[in-house]
Amino acid sequence: MSNMNKPPLVIIHPLVLISVVDHYNRIISKTQQPRVVGALLGERKADGVIDITNSYALPFEEDPKDQNIWYLDHIYNETLFELHRKININEKIVGWYSTGSRFKPNDIQINQIFYKYTTTPIFVIIDVHQFDPLSLPTEAYTSVDEISKSGEIVQNFVHIPSTVQAFEPEEIGVEQLLREINNVDTQSLSAKAEQKINGVKGMNKKIAQIQQYLNLIQQGKVKPNQLIINNLQEILNYLPNLGSQDVVQAFTTKNNDNMLTIYLASLMRSIIAYHNLINNQAQQEKKVK
Repeated sequence: MSNMNKPPLVIIHPLVLISVVDHYNRIISKTQQPRVVGALLGERKADGVIDITNSYALPFEEDPKDQNIWYLDHIYNETLFELHRKININEKIVGWYSTGSRFKPNDIQINQIFYKYTTTPIFVIIDVHQFDPLSLPTEAYTSVDEISKSGEIVQNFVHIPSTVQAFEPEEIGVEQLLREINNVDTQSLSAKAEQKINGVKGMNKKIAQIQQYLNLIQQGKVKPNQLIINNLQEILNYLPNLGSQDVVQAFTTKNNDNMLTIYLASLMRSIIAYHNLINNQAQQEKKVK
């Protein structure tokens, strides 16, 4: 596949993540298999974005001592896909998934099988043991043709940006699932503040990665990727000009509005508390009489 057909983004839905975790837990509890493999279903949008909405497990085995020895039941895959088409004809095979933290050498060979079902198979690695709240447990790749040093055409994986999005019914289902963990009906101020703090930490982590990448380029250890440099330049262009008087005035006005809202809220809370105190005192006097 050429870089021209490379999808700009891969969207993974929560249903897929839940299905993969369930698949992994069922297999690991019965066998010593280090990872599981399955098919990804979805569609390719007009802008080239891959929307992955469903998945199912596939029988898969591999020799831990020799990774060139592996087995994937593609007949089972085709049979199960035909059953899925009877339920939702819009969902097509867009790629496959594997659990773990990184891809293995035989993944290129497995990826070749899925060219039978789609011209651009997407390979998604899902880390079921990901506990970092600041990063996603998914990494998406696709294969491209490259010329090796010996002049041969070989296939290698290239990274694709990925994100997790949900339809409204999925959001409701995830909320129902999380009720067993915590109460999602009440969003306290501390919870909202913690979410904003995690967001800032995540952004800081990404900035540190960018800094590390630019340092490696400056030291000559990594060749600069013009696409990445262009994206960084676009990010910098979006930054506000803090030296502009109009921007400073806008920030000041917004801050004053927020402080006024906090002041009025505190004032109203004090008045209500004072009103409740008076009512309580009046009720106590009536009981005494």
